[in-house]
Amino acid sequence: MIGPMSKGFTHARLACGCRITFREGVEGSPVTVVVDEKSPACTMPLHVRNLPLFDYREALRPSTRVGPPGEEEFEEEG
Repeated sequence: MIGPMSKGFTHARLACGCRITFREGVEGSPVTVVVDEKSPACTMPLHVRNLPLFDYREALRPSTRVGPPGEEEFEEEG
């Protein structure tokens, strides 16, 4: 995966006006996104200066677990 830091990005501005920075991540995540400067106009309570942002939308990510074997098609008798 090519992250924002490998492309030369060090910071970005979100639509709410907050400024974020990219830092080296920890195990399992190559990049950590941190709120560098909270915008006075931002209404997002999760945007806190110097704290990382996390993606909690697990349902939108592909599953990392092995699913049950698929059911074979069957024909009705009679």
